[in-house]
Order: sequence, then structure tokens, then C-alpha cells
Amino acid sequence: MDKTQCDTSVKDLLEKASQTGDLSREEIVALLSVTNKKDFARILATADEVRKAYCGDDVHVRALIEFSNICIRNCKYCGLRRDNHKVRRYRMPISEIIDTSIECATMGFGTVVLQSGEDPWFTAERMAHVIREIKRYTNCAVTLCIGEMTYEEYRTMRQAGADRYLLRHETATPELYAQLHPDMVFENRLRCLRDLRALGYQIGAGSMVGLPGQTVADMADDVVFIKTLDPDMVGIGPFIPHPNTPLGDNPAGTLDMTLKMVALTRILTRNALIPATTAVGSISPYGREKALMAGANVVMVNCTPPRHRVNYEIYPGKQNLQAESSDIFAEIGAWIESIGRKVGSGPGHSLKLNPQCH
Repeated sequence: MDKTQCDTSVKDLLEKASQTGDLSREEIVALLSVTNKKDFARILATADEVRKAYCGDDVHVRALIEFSNICIRNCKYCGLRRDNHKVRRYRMPISEIIDTSIECATMGFGTVVLQSGEDPWFTAERMAHVIREIKRYTNCAVTLCIGEMTYEEYRTMRQAGADRYLLRHETATPELYAQLHPDMVFENRLRCLRDLRALGYQIGAGSMVGLPGQTVADMADDVVFIKTLDPDMVGIGPFIPHPNTPLGDNPAGTLDMTLKMVALTRILTRNALIPATTAVGSISPYGREKALMAGANVVMVNCTPPRHRVNYEIYPGKQNLQAESSDIFAEIGAWIESIGRKVGSGPGHSLKLNPQCH
């Protein structure tokens, strides 16, 4: 295929995707394989147009609280893995989690995201207490990102008032998933997502880009998986090697491929909430801005108390938007407005609940 034919093909594929919200696996592979600058820019521009049409200009700002870095899992890519004995472990007291959440609400955040390793001390009952107290003292939505649990445990936290649950599938290729997660099973991950949806959570999935052994076809399968699942939220970020893990000597995922994955996910999911992830900001100084211009519409601000924050090292060199002052919400707002967007108001619930509102 010569350059003119290739250019026309990409244009036609993007027009089809923009109009129908659908592409075949082979067509996704073709777009992910694009390398020339003109077609790359065209993919990102199409995603930005779809984002504006289906989500508006709002960027929803979330407060992230990383309340424990203790984890029973041994995922080969994660700095919090059980066998990494070089990390300084911590567990925030329940009262501190609640107080930090209340402080976030005072700053202006409409959502708190409670994230941790899979720490068995934080039972569903303890988390339910935390959720009830946050709901008692704030109007914030509560998002959980605490890993795999049983249906009954998810129900306990949902009944306490939890609104959303982030559980990235990491990769939709079962063989690759097994290689990365020696003590986990892909089917159980899917079971968790099904349970969460059945219980009424707004659910979030997502994948890593550039994993060792991952092919472009694998990444296309991730996009197909996300399109089929139709989650409320999708987190996509690059693989970043941590030196104290078995995958520490591998190269990181690239910014361009990550942006293409974000863009195609936006085009095909239409109105999912897609963050400009911490990881994409860590591999490029302007990674978050570029992700927002490639279809993303959420940013996380790290509100973890500073003495703990430094030890939540899933990967090295983590660059966060960090809450260091009571003016952080205004500062983030000014940054968002500088790229022609605006801060979303309220809790920023799933647009799939009311797709006409954006």
C-alpha cells in the first residue's frame, strides 16, 4: 500500500469509527500501527472531536488517597508486590483516611478515590465504616480501588454508599495476564467486574500499554474488550518498569502508543470517563495535557498525606498533581482552563447514567 492509499485508509477508518463507534479488531490493529505524524495527529484529533461531542469540555477532578501500600499479591510489574522487601510499608489509620477525605471535600473535590494494595486488614466491614463516615460528613462520591474481593464483600461496601469501583483488567490476553499475575486468574478478574456491575457500582476497567511480550494485536484486544464491556470508566497508562520487580529491566511503554490507545478508546466508548493518568504524566512532562487532548476527561490529584505518598511507589519516578495547599483546586482549574477546558462541577458521575448531560 503506498502513502496515498494508507492516508486514505486511515481517514476512512476514522470516519467510520467516528460515525458508528465501531471498528473490527483488524481495523484497530491498523490504526494502532500508524507511525506517520499526519495520521497520528488525525487519530488524536478525531478522539478530541468525539470527546467534545459526547462529553463536553468538562474535566472531572478527583482526590486520590493512597491509604495502604501493603499488598498480598505478587504481580511482576508492581513495586508494591509482596516480595519487594525494599519498600517501606504503611497503613493509614481509619481516622486519618476519613479526616483526609473531609479535607478534600473542603478543598472543593466532588469525588474521593480510595486506593490501596490488596491489604487484608482493610476488610469490607472496615471499609464500609470509612465510606459511611465520608458520606456522613461530605457530599463526595466515593470510588474504591482496592482489588479483588467476593460478591458479599462488594455488596457490603456498596450498601454503605460506595459509588464506583476501579478494577483495571490490565490485559485482555489471558496468557499474558497469567504471566504477569502468578497468583491470580483472569476469569476471576472478569467475575469481579460482573459482580460490581450487578451490584450497581459505576465500574472502571483499563489496561497497560507496552507490557513485556505484549503485541499490537494484544492491545487491539484490550480495546475490543473495553468496547464490549462498556465500562463507566477506563484507565489506560504506559507500563513503567520498577527496578525491584522481575520486569525491572524491560523498556517502558511509549507515549505515542498510549495516546493512540486513549484516543481509540474514546472514539469507540463515546462517553466513558477516561483519566489522563499519573503514569502518562510520568513518562512525559506534558503527558497529561496530551492525553486530555486525545480524549481524556478526568484528572487525579494526589491528596495522600506527604509522609505516606513517597512510599506508594507502584513504579519509580511517579509524577503527580499533588495537593500541597488549600488552593490546589483553583490551581488545577487554571491549568485545565489553559488548555481550553473547564473543571466539571459536582461528583462527576458516569455519563452513561444520563448521556444527555455534559
